[in-house]
Amino acid sequence: MPIELPLTQADVQDELDFVNGRLVYAGEGGNEVRRSILPGGVRVMTERMPSQRSVSIGFWVGVGSRDEQPGMLGSTHFLEHLLFKGTDTRSALDIAQSFDEVGGESNALTAKEHTCYYARVLDENTQMAIDVIADMVSNAKLDAQDLEQERGVILEEIAMDQDDPTDVAFENHIEQLMGHNPLGRPIGGTPEEIQAVPRDAVWEHFKKFYTPDRLVISAAGSLNHSEIVQYVLSALEKSGWNLQEGVLPVARRERHASAIEPFALDRDVEKGFEQTNIVVGRPSIIAGDDRRYAMSVLTSALGGGMSSRLFQEIREKRGLAYSTFAFSGAYSDAGYFGMYAGCLPAKTDQVLELMNSEFEALARDGLRPKELQKVVGQLGGATILGSEDAGSRMSRLGRAELDSGKYYSLDELLTGVRSVTLGDVHELLKFLNEQAQITTIVR
Repeated sequence: MPIELPLTQADVQDELDFVNGRLVYAGEGGNEVRRSILPGGVRVMTERMPSQRSVSIGFWVGVGSRDEQPGMLGSTHFLEHLLFKGTDTRSALDIAQSFDEVGGESNALTAKEHTCYYARVLDENTQMAIDVIADMVSNAKLDAQDLEQERGVILEEIAMDQDDPTDVAFENHIEQLMGHNPLGRPIGGTPEEIQAVPRDAVWEHFKKFYTPDRLVISAAGSLNHSEIVQYVLSALEKSGWNLQEGVLPVARRERHASAIEPFALDRDVEKGFEQTNIVVGRPSIIAGDDRRYAMSVLTSALGGGMSSRLFQEIREKRGLAYSTFAFSGAYSDAGYFGMYAGCLPAKTDQVLELMNSEFEALARDGLRPKELQKVVGQLGGATILGSEDAGSRMSRLGRAELDSGKYYSLDELLTGVRSVTLGDVHELLKFLNEQAQITTIVR
């Protein structure tokens, strides 16, 4: 069973327990997962990995592009850029040099339901990394001149994405499938939204969501939990944040399926690309659904590798496409599942027919026993290999704390995958086959 991560301070017995953190999980090789809730509702989760010489650190905020209100669309991605432009005590150059001069890395990501600012440094530079990112997150200037300069940078970024056929196809498909659900909006905003959003709206978005009770810090690698806690407290106190005792973290997003009404069943977009990009999808399960392991198996079997059905039928046997795969995504109230292929325009109808026929065959007959065995082995290996570096461990901790409130050990994840049956996959296929099929073609 996963470890529950309650949003209370009841598990903090005394000052020593607060500093050292409540032990969540102890694994082989001295790995330990610990957790503390600090004053102000700040949450800290760490995983000690004695074999590492580096530390990966993430500052997570539970706000994504779906949380933007009219008049401030694009603000979440805007902030991802602006927080690197300086604080009251550090310039943009200071921030960059802090990591460059120690051979470290820093970056950020904006997603539909969260934002993360992260870094990887040698263990001896851990306190520096926490000081810098804490300053960025809590004390950003959001200077009007910097905002106008970054407005141009973001517009260039969007223009670059619009030159990527796959990005254009998926942006169109998700918008078409999600309908009026805010998950359908592009994470980076549209050029019109970025040009229109005023500095005051970005500032209000920052002040509303970048607060102690929404902040999660996760770290993994060569570290000591109590030191991380002290570094975080010191850095946030220096920033001027009011870390009041007894303040609890904000509630996590509620998970309940929303009714999805796609804008249309078919969309054909002319962009003048050399290839036709085909995306066929349908609404699917939400995050945390018990069927998520079956979804992983299904996605992998249909289009998750060189031996998958789509790859074998479309590329290997017929040479109709270079890239073809299956995909899925899950959020707090909606999800999607689908297939992609890119091909020459003359092959569009044939490729689309093959994509549909492969899904229909699976929905009708299910997986073969040997196919299930192969995919389970594939996913099990990928789970282990994908968790061997500190960055993936850091990300797993942050998402567990921010999104689900449940920590799953690697053994539990492997058990979940290995427990999937042919019947589980077939029942999921029946459910998906009942959903509206959405087809997007970008040429």
